[in-house]
Parts: sequence; structure tokens; C-alpha cells
Amino acid sequence: MENYFNYFTEIEEQFQRRRGGILLLSTLDWALIETWKNAGIPLEAVLRGIDGAFERYEKRPTSRKVNSLAYCAQEVLAAAEEMKEAAVGASSSAQPTAKPAGFQAGDIVAFLRRNADLLLTARLPERPGISGVAIARSTADTLRELASEMQGSAPRLEDLERRLTVLEEKLLAVLLAATPDDDIVAVRAEADRELSPYRRKMPAAQIDQLQKQYLHKRLLEKYGLPRLSLFYM
Repeated sequence: MENYFNYFTEIEEQFQRRRGGILLLSTLDWALIETWKNAGIPLEAVLRGIDGAFERYEKRPTSRKVNSLAYCAQEVLAAAEEMKEAAVGASSSAQPTAKPAGFQAGDIVAFLRRNADLLLTARLPERPGISGVAIARSTADTLRELASEMQGSAPRLEDLERRLTVLEEKLLAVLLAATPDDDIVAVRAEADRELSPYRRKMPAAQIDQLQKQYLHKRLLEKYGLPRLSLFYM
């Protein structure tokens, strides 16, 4: 989990720095970063890819700015492949994971309890046999239990993050099943429109994963639900 908690912010800062101006990342951009993280692409490969994409772009006779991180996707995948090839045959030794600065037990406890409160007050979709409210209550209960455990003996952050990821995946599965089909179709159409200019730069598997991440992010926004990952503290 090297650079896990800095993954998102370092990518955002690198993109903004190379672009030469502050540009808030879009939903599509954040979903793309999540796709890279879930695929295990090292942070260094992403940063190299962003550099490579901008170096190539800056050689073009144009004054237009790059307005999406998706422009760098092809270079990021190429950088990841180069790093993988360079590592073949190299010996690796396990290194202890350092606790990220700023992730204090008290802050994590407050974060977990705040998310539990948000889950209990959210208005979630219901369908016969599928209850958004029930999964929200169950998730909130688990978050409170995790908060209590943190006050006793703090668990490894990686283990806690894995549990939070499982909770979010279960919550998203219920939201997906309970949300009206027309709403899901509308979000997918929105994702297709935003992805259209970049389809030729990404493999099909990455497109599929990106669409899924985009849909999940939109569902959480629609129902006012928090992200459970420690990154969002």
C-alpha cells in the first residue's frame, strides 16, 4: 500500500502543476484515479505518465489546455508497463508500512461516527425485497463498532481500509439494485458522453471499470452518502 493515502492528492497536484493552472478534477477524473488505484498501478507510474503526456502535448502547436486527466491515460498505462518490465527478476523485500501523517486515532473515530450519522439520515431507495435503509443502518452500526475498536487498540490502517471498502461495496450493490432503472440508464449515458473523446486512448477493460466507478460515484452523490475510505477524511 505504498503511497496509498497520498495517491489521489499527489496525482491531482501533479496534473494541476503540469497543466499550469488550477482545474478542479471532474467526476470522470476522480473515477479514473480510483480505477488506477484499484488496478494496482503505482503512484510513480501515474506521475511519470502525466509528465510524459504533457511533454508530448507541449510539443504540439496549440494554445489550448488539457482539461481532463483522461488525456494522460495512455501514457500512464505505458509507464506502468515499463516499470513492470524493469522489475522483472529484481528481488523484493517487504517493508513495514509507515503510518501516514495526520491519521490520528481520534480523527479516524470522529470520521467513522460522522459517516454513521450521515448514513442514518440519508433518504435511500426502496424496492420490494431490497432496502437501502436497512443496509444503511447495518453499515452505520458497523462503523460505530469500528470506532469503538479504534478507541481500544488501533487496528492497522490497511486492515481498516479493507473493511471500509467492503462496507462501501455492499452499500453500492444495494443502491444499484434499488435505484430506478431510468436513473441508472441516465447516468450511464452521461458517462458515455464524457468518455467518448478518450475511448481510443484506453483499453476496453479500463473503459468498463471507469464506467462502473463513475456510476458508483454518481449514486453516492445522488443520495447524499459519504465515501467511507480513509482518504476522504
